[in-house]
Amino acid sequence: MPKISFVVPIYNEEENIPKLVEEIQAVAPDLSDSYEILLVDDCSSDRSLQIIRDLATQNPAIRPLALARNSGQSAALSAGFQAADGEAIITMDADLQNDPADLRQMIKYYGEYDMINGWRFNRQDTLSKKIASKIGNAFRNRLTRETIHDTGCSLKIMNADMLKNIRIYKGLHRFLPTLMRMEGAKIIEVKVNHRQRLFGESKYTNLRRGIEGFYDVLAVRWMQSRHLSIEVKEEK
Repeated sequence: MPKISFVVPIYNEEENIPKLVEEIQAVAPDLSDSYEILLVDDCSSDRSLQIIRDLATQNPAIRPLALARNSGQSAALSAGFQAADGEAIITMDADLQNDPADLRQMIKYYGEYDMINGWRFNRQDTLSKKIASKIGNAFRNRLTRETIHDTGCSLKIMNADMLKNIRIYKGLHRFLPTLMRMEGAKIIEVKVNHRQRLFGESKYTNLRRGIEGFYDVLAVRWMQSRHLSIEVKEEK
């Protein structure tokens, strides 16, 4: 495997960060001989940034990246994508609900596929969140002509060159499979584990996610309809 960059957006996850890094470190050597862990702090109001800095002094694989102001998950991911040195980029949430151990199975598809998207087949969330997610995924798929079961799963492996070509706007991280496909990516979904949150709290409500998602899907549908697919026939 080429060099891998883990990109993890963080906002007020002070209790989860040490365990998160421990779990990533346990898996990373099985994925590649060369890797880095970008922990992107989205201007947390707790001790998250200090914990990231302390861990970085102990571990050269960790690269802290701190945003100047709270800008949201899309901005944190975008900043991490552009800063990443790896040829493949892995994303996950910092809340420990994603299981890094699933990456051992997912990585087997990299190369044949440009994007491996996690599918939380057995979600450990509240009933209301499960229902909202099911409706949201169906709505997004219908309007964008997609077949992805779980666009909201943060556990992903992606080709860095393709990913860096994408201009990320607020909220569009939920449409990465569609945006990557527009870049020519070949995509597969892999069923992954999903765990209950032990510390902290979700940063989104169903109402907020629904309202933002409605506008976002219209924007992505427009992007699809105006997307240019250019093939050069001859060049002198």
